[in-house]
Amino acid sequence: MKNDIITTNDVESKVISIRGQHVLIDRDVAELYGVETKHINQAVKNNLDKFPEGYLFELDEIEKSEVVKNFDRLKALKFSSVTPTAFTERGLYMLATILKSKQAVQTTIAIIDTFTKVRQMARTMEALQQTEDGGEVQRTLLQKTGEILADVVGNNLATTTTETQIELNFAIVKITHKIIRKNDDE
Repeated sequence: MKNDIITTNDVESKVISIRGQHVLIDRDVAELYGVETKHINQAVKNNLDKFPEGYLFELDEIEKSEVVKNFDRLKALKFSSVTPTAFTERGLYMLATILKSKQAVQTTIAIIDTFTKVRQMARTMEALQQTEDGGEVQRTLLQKTGEILADVVGNNLATTTTETQIELNFAIVKITHKIIRKNDDE
């Protein structure tokens, strides 16, 4: 995966649940950011003040055994004397701000862009809920929400046509909006 553009699918495929939290193991984080695991752990050691409680935790031996048993990609950890570090979502974002590789920078930009779109979509959906006219303003907000959703979700789809349908129910009013995007090559 080194020097590839990281997609949300790449990240999602490595997320595991430990201690009731969705985390990424340091080995997977290193792969995503195009560096060695020791560089991830060294970056944390050099910046301990940036990783308060809740940003990461070290797996205990039982947790390590469970991830080795349940995830084939982590089988190599079985023979490691080091217990892996698990990064929470907040820890992953903090790590992204201190890693210096080109891939880490690209990944950080992708994360920021995605979350900016998600916040923008949330704002337009909130405005949509507050709009009672059912007319042009509501249609414009619905269209904007659909376009943002198609950008966020549709970027990782390997298709030439993307169709997004949004259906919102507001007590007595039901609004359906469909967006169809075609590849520029068509």
